[in-house]
Amino acid sequence: MKQYLSLVKEILENGEKKEDRTGVGTISIFGAQRKYDLREGFPLLTTKKVLFPAVLRELLWFLDGSTNINNNLAEHTPIWNAWADEDGELGPVYGYQWRKWESFTKNEEGECEKSHLDQIQEVIDTIKTNPDSRRILVSAWNVADVPRMKLPPCHLLFQFYVVNGRLDCQLYQRSADVALGVPFNIASYATLMHMMAHECDLEPGIFTHTTGDTHIYLNHVEGMKKQLTRTPGELPTLKMAKKPFWELKFEDFEIENYKHDKFIKFPIAV
Repeated sequence: MKQYLSLVKEILENGEKKEDRTGVGTISIFGAQRKYDLREGFPLLTTKKVLFPAVLRELLWFLDGSTNINNNLAEHTPIWNAWADEDGELGPVYGYQWRKWESFTKNEEGECEKSHLDQIQEVIDTIKTNPDSRRILVSAWNVADVPRMKLPPCHLLFQFYVVNGRLDCQLYQRSADVALGVPFNIASYATLMHMMAHECDLEPGIFTHTTGDTHIYLNHVEGMKKQLTRTPGELPTLKMAKKPFWELKFEDFEIENYKHDKFIKFPIAV
């Protein structure tokens, strides 16, 4: 994961101090990109421990279309707790947009009726039937729904690309918390790529991570500097049960040979 450490180094050396919504303050650059080739191993940071079970539970929660932290999430991924209301609800966030994008269709009488579009299933179907399409993408940024979301999506648009039996993916992320969020995002989308590739009889290929406001919070700087002193190790391997996409459960995934440095605790900026 030298790519990740090079991003940290670039921000610390070239970033500019910037105020932010949380009031903590950041060192930030705008418009960064790193590539991770999944054929070289699963991109889980080795210079600190990343809790893959939490990454996986969150991804499966998104894919379930859920928007409430009490749906098997709060215990395992408590980072969402700070934004949820008293009932655990977050509004129409990631899962809702991925699986239930609101749309309208005409009935037999020619009247418009509200329906929902499953973007994930649309992507799977398109990869299988029209792999050369340049429209194989998912958007979580629904402009009309943003005011109803407790936290607007940070990783908001991803596109798949099929070539020579390989499945690539590019993610655009408007806001990237490099210490806490980015390691989760990389592992999450790499897992999704493995799931998609298996379903479509393809090899998981290159994950391109493109970020807008790419920042390190000021209270994360010392931890980031500590991480830069560590040497990246060999990447682990993701093992996944040979099941259809929608039948995959938490227990169907396993990370093998994950050797990592000690955990670094970073406070969450809310």
